[in-house]
Amino acid sequence: MDSAEYRVSPSTAVKLSAWNPDDVGDIPSKEVAKAILKENRKRIIELQEQLYAEGKSSLLVVFQAMDTGGKDGCIENVFKGVNPAGCRVHSFKVPNDKELKHDFLWRYHQNTPAAGFIEVFNRSHYEDVLVVRVKELVPKDVWSKRYDHIKAFEEILEARGTKIIKFYLHISKDEQKARLESRLEDPAKHWKYSSADLKERARWDTYQEAFEAALSKTSTKSAPWYVVPANKKWFRDVVVSTVVKEALESLNPAFPAPEEDLTGVTIPE
Repeated sequence: MDSAEYRVSPSTAVKLSAWNPDDVGDIPSKEVAKAILKENRKRIIELQEQLYAEGKSSLLVVFQAMDTGGKDGCIENVFKGVNPAGCRVHSFKVPNDKELKHDFLWRYHQNTPAAGFIEVFNRSHYEDVLVVRVKELVPKDVWSKRYDHIKAFEEILEARGTKIIKFYLHISKDEQKARLESRLEDPAKHWKYSSADLKERARWDTYQEAFEAALSKTSTKSAPWYVVPANKKWFRDVVVSTVVKEALESLNPAFPAPEEDLTGVTIPE
């Protein structure tokens, strides 16, 4: 699978209707996808250990999607088995009073990865040009400037040694309907359902426009967006795990050399 097929090139005007959420690339079956995911995870685990031991660079992985897009499940499947000592997931909710007293990027910067770490953002700084835009929480002349602020923020992280990859999990409106219905049909999923889900679904087209603008304006060579076909969860996980693996490989982490020659060292009784 060529992950570059799903990468948004810089200065590309994105129309999500042109991206097929049912795409499965050249993966012939769910069973094949599971085997690829297993191998990708094994490699991610190895590379994460080296990244943590070396302590020089870091990786920030950003997930955005429409409601029911599958962020939680994808994160769980791709990072399963990764040592939590060096990998953290942060889910951003509605900002609290303290966060609202700072600039919009403040709460995100508090959670960027230190050297040696992988940090996963389940929702992210892009909420401030998505939900903020759609719900008109601030004026247009405020949120419209944030695209450049976000790019500058990511450039600062890159200069410190943080590699950034960003995923938009792309589902269809019909698929969202089916997933919401499954929450109503399964008592074990009732807790996931909220009356707010229908209000958000009513804004589908407006959200699509907001995502298209964010993808178009902020996919850069060093911090690219990937539009991941996500109707088929098994293919979604293959794409994301492949990109994460390749990102870690590009950092080329290595175990540091021992402080001294360990030949002949014995441990006393």
